[in-house]
Amino acid sequence: MTRIAFIGLGNMGAGMCANLARAGHAVRAFDLNKAAIANAENSGAKGAASVAEAVGDAEVVVSMLPAGKHVLSVYFDSDGVAAHAPKETLFLDCSTIAVEDAREAARRAKAAGFAMMDAPVSGGTAGADAGTLTFMVGGPDDGFARAKPLLEAMGKNIFHAGGSGNGQAAKIANNMLLGISMIGTAEAFNLAEKLGLDAQTFFDISSASSGQCWSMTSYCPVPGPVPASPANRDYKPGFAVAMMLKDLHLAASAAKGAGADIRLGELAEAIYTQLDEKGFGNLDFSGVIKDVRGEI
Repeated sequence: MTRIAFIGLGNMGAGMCANLARAGHAVRAFDLNKAAIANAENSGAKGAASVAEAVGDAEVVVSMLPAGKHVLSVYFDSDGVAAHAPKETLFLDCSTIAVEDAREAARRAKAAGFAMMDAPVSGGTAGADAGTLTFMVGGPDDGFARAKPLLEAMGKNIFHAGGSGNGQAAKIANNMLLGISMIGTAEAFNLAEKLGLDAQTFFDISSASSGQCWSMTSYCPVPGPVPASPANRDYKPGFAVAMMLKDLHLAASAAKGAGADIRLGELAEAIYTQLDEKGFGNLDFSGVIKDVRGEI
């Protein structure tokens, strides 16, 4: 059993926190939303009234926060995690943030005497609830060894991507590819249907041919072929347009800094920006097919 402070109990954090508690760990949960803390308590965690209370005797701090500015604030403000956690505590941030923010957080943690890992996730809310997330982890080898048993309580695929910030690099590159491939998949279904091929037949053919990809076989953007996909729930998210757009913005910023050519990534960013500006930020990102079809 590990004493864990879990900070950030939103759509992803709630399921992750619950799985740590179910695995038998002693979890102290904190969020600015008191209802989220109550839900965590119902899942087996113990609520905390502040960051200081949550981390006071923690062996590991796990966080799932909206952006880099929140991570830096929660960990390193005068009343933050670093000010109250025992010195041997491992910091494990599962947020998706800019690579440079993750590396800055690791630098500040090291200066304060802590080890910090960036461990962004893939798998959406369904994966968070089911404990089947994929974790892409950046940071030192000894920190990864300490973090891995806890990550295995929340996910099924755990990868050490290298040094600090490399988890974020893997995440944003992966999600840029996902955004691009989903648009391509949507366009392919739209073309097939306009040429007289029904969606199920096209799925059966393409999913067994060279066009096969995760966006088709696991998260199909049309209703029918993949019963678990959001297309069968009127595109209620799993992974919302706004979240995909956040990751595409991060990819574009990182690519600019690195001098990387991401022409298709920039096009995907523009398409999802238009969806968001039309008021569809809460639509599942596979709902881009509605835009491709001219339905929105």
